[in-house]
Amino acid sequence: MLDRNRQHQIAGPGHGQALSADLYYDGAQNYSPYGRDYAEQDEGFNPLKLLFYAVQYRWLIVMMAAAGLVAGIVVTMMQTPKYRATAQLEVLVPSAKVFKDIEVVSEASDDYLVFETAREKLKSRALAQRVVFQLGLSEKPDFLFPTPDFSLSNIFYRAFGISKSPSIEETTPEEREAIAIGRIRGDLTVNLVPNTSLLSITFADQKPKYASDIANQVAQSFIDQRLDQTSETSDLARQFIQEQVLQVKQKLQKSEEELVAYAKDTGITITGDEKSLIGSNIEALNTALATAIQERLDAGRVVEQIDKGRGASLGPVLESEGLQKLSDKLADLTSQYQQKLGILKPGFPEMQQLQSQIKELQRLYNNGVLTITDSLRQKYQEAQNKEADLTSKLAEMEMQQVIFNDKNIKYTILKREVDSNRSQYDSLIAKLNEVGVSSELKSQSAAIVDFATQPGSPYSPRLTINIAIALFLFIALSASIIYIIELLNNTFTNPEQVEKELGLAMLGILPLVDDRELIASIADQKSGLSEAYRSLRTSLQFSGAEGAPRSLLVTSSEPSEGKSTTSFKLGQDFAALGARVLIVDGDLRKPNLHRLFGLDNTIGLSNLLTNTVRKEDLASIFRATKYPNVTVLTSGTIPPNPADLLSSPKMALIITNLGKRFDLVIIDAPPIVGLSDAPILSRLAEGTLMVISTNQVTRKSAKTALKRLRAAGANVVGAAMSKFAVNKFDYNYAYKYMNYQYYDYGTQKIEGKVDDGADQPAYAKSPAFRRLVRRIRASVGGFVDRAKSIS
Repeated sequence: MLDRNRQHQIAGPGHGQALSADLYYDGAQNYSPYGRDYAEQDEGFNPLKLLFYAVQYRWLIVMMAAAGLVAGIVVTMMQTPKYRATAQLEVLVPSAKVFKDIEVVSEASDDYLVFETAREKLKSRALAQRVVFQLGLSEKPDFLFPTPDFSLSNIFYRAFGISKSPSIEETTPEEREAIAIGRIRGDLTVNLVPNTSLLSITFADQKPKYASDIANQVAQSFIDQRLDQTSETSDLARQFIQEQVLQVKQKLQKSEEELVAYAKDTGITITGDEKSLIGSNIEALNTALATAIQERLDAGRVVEQIDKGRGASLGPVLESEGLQKLSDKLADLTSQYQQKLGILKPGFPEMQQLQSQIKELQRLYNNGVLTITDSLRQKYQEAQNKEADLTSKLAEMEMQQVIFNDKNIKYTILKREVDSNRSQYDSLIAKLNEVGVSSELKSQSAAIVDFATQPGSPYSPRLTINIAIALFLFIALSASIIYIIELLNNTFTNPEQVEKELGLAMLGILPLVDDRELIASIADQKSGLSEAYRSLRTSLQFSGAEGAPRSLLVTSSEPSEGKSTTSFKLGQDFAALGARVLIVDGDLRKPNLHRLFGLDNTIGLSNLLTNTVRKEDLASIFRATKYPNVTVLTSGTIPPNPADLLSSPKMALIITNLGKRFDLVIIDAPPIVGLSDAPILSRLAEGTLMVISTNQVTRKSAKTALKRLRAAGANVVGAAMSKFAVNKFDYNYAYKYMNYQYYDYGTQKIEGKVDDGADQPAYAKSPAFRRLVRRIRASVGGFVDRAKSIS
């Protein structure tokens, strides 16, 4: 409906009365955020549709592509460059022979097994350990603690060369050796070159020198490992290991002496399980304290039962033989007393004697129970005292433990050195025991064909690949966002959706006109908007077998969709053909037609229905307008019961009589949703035209409105789509409805009584800014309307 408080007015042709600036828009647009029933999915894959979506959301795609480009660069900067070097090793299939029981026995070998065995040996832990020893990798911090392969700190390192130098002081030699072995085995790759007897040994590292040195050393260590099996190698190895044993033994003795001397000086006592005496005592105290706490809790539960008066039901009471005998005797005397009570009176001497015995036994039994319960209370007190003593002692021992820990720091360092030397000593002794003179005589089983060279450039990361992957992911993300946006768009964006969702014939498409050009477009008969209304008139003329309906109801699902303007323009256009047209303002709640025609609304339809108009004034109710052949029946005084008046038999009689006097009766009805006026009036009209606004009314609201009309028996002849952005580059109508550009054919830019926005800021003159403002106002207005309807 039109906004009564709208201040922008323009004078109609030939009259001084002002027309509302909301002549077409009828108020704020209501955009709905609810889900979109995406019916176009049934059409299948359409490349042209994808192209138009790409153009429609081009800025989103461009921004996501730029973000993907930046992400690819950032990910590349976060990756540490790695170098890769490859050495080639030829595996010789041996025809070796061994001496066995003075006989020469040939070895049977399978080529595939030989290559697979060599491949697994090259990746073995023993060979990796040998490489670590040969290159001294366990003592090189940059190899043991490399820069993370993927980290945010890598950006600063690569940009400014700032890195934290690793330290090996916090790890033992065994840990460093394990780390080095794990690095070699993790970054080493061994593959068989197809159709050859060559194995490619590839190692990747952040340092190009390590990559080439380790690849070459792996190949050399494999050969050395095989040669060590010969007798000569075994002798040399034995001699070398013996020298190492002597050196390590001296180091072990010295470190043990230092450890013992320090322990003696500081008074540190260590138990056999390598724990301090204080620590052992603390463990014992903790165990004893846990037991004491449990005993105290058990005794506490017993005392709690005693305090509740349940001492007689406790286990120690029930298990007491003396109390059990007293209980049995007491029960026997009580039974005798009850048996004799039926014969003798309580005052009889024999009965009094039984009562005395019962009381005495009861007293003895209660005293016994009291004695047991007192002992249980004493046990509970002892448990509490024991727990307190243990707690105090434990606190004392913990203080001693703190003092011991201060002294134990250096002791731990010395002990770690002893353990390290002992581990090396044990390892060398084990190797010395394993070394022996081999009886097997074999020739060299492998040879290095090509040594690894130091790589000049890293193989990872690759900027192009990272950017390509990032672009793909972000483009896919943008496609998902576009899909969700389209899915959530639950309004009508093109005429095809109206036809599919509502099953109505599209009789006319009314283009969107800028606010500043709206009034002039309505007045200009050559404007695109006027041409669109004439096209709608033509469609209505062919909507039935006998032409246009003689009475036409114009309504919409919600307010502000352009139905009043449509009634106004259709009346003019049909009158231009020579037809006698009566426009009835059927909106008795918020009338608007009298403003469009510049008339007052003192009397009208409501007065006619309520018989509050004099007979001599009946003719003046039907008012001639400045437009030839156009008569208006305004709404009149706003009644308190519009629905009752419109559903009265008199309203039907009025419409019938008016249909005989005029060639066409156009009824401007209120919106359908939330009101019963439009369904009531739709039963009285021969045809109903439903106005649906673009990107404003939700599909659910339109479906509900149409369902109500059909339930009331209305003949809905079709729909007119208002506020349609013809010039917008969108697939949904550009593909099928771009021919509506003929509306602007032969027209010139409209000038006249329109605010040119000269006093507005530059950004306010932008159509995009104005559309944004309209959307914000529509959202706020829609929210307020919904809140009012709910309340």
